Amino acid sequence: MQVNVTNTVVVTSNGDNKRLGDYAGKVLLIVNVASKCGNTAQYSGLQELQDKYKERGLLILGFPCNDFGGQEPGTLDEIKKFCSLNYGATFEIFSKVHAKGVTTEPYTTLNKTEPVGDVGWNFEKFLIGKDGNVIARFQPNIQPDDEDLMAAIEVALSF
Repeated sequence: MQVNVTNTVVVTSNGDNKRLGDYAGKVLLIVNVASKCGNTAQYSGLQELQDKYKERGLLILGFPCNDFGGQEPGTLDEIKKFCSLNYGATFEIFSKVHAKGVTTEPYTTLNKTEPVGDVGWNFEKFLIGKDGNVIARFQPNIQPDDEDLMAAIEVALSF
């Protein structure tokens, strides 16, 4: 089943509703992030990805999530400050979400992506094409500089 996020509404860090369809024409990498996780260092690599590919249309969208081991307990302001000061992250950070159990968007939609099911841990990644279709789902241990992830981004940007 093809999953499309065009009509998915998420909440920005300002508390405003935003349709992911507003990013049409861009390639998105959606990541559930956490500040106190063994994968937290991926913030640097995610920023490097956005820096490398932003001019070609890649955007990283971070969704803080406290569902996994309570590893994102902070307020949104604390999270954004932490990401910026410690990892130089300037990509967009949204309001906190739930990625498992009773989910909130974008995960109510994204969790329908093969393999269907809840996100397994912090820093799971979903690659979204310019048309809003989910292209691929990458497990948390896949680093931002992983060859397969970067190849998938390159292909998505070429369409």
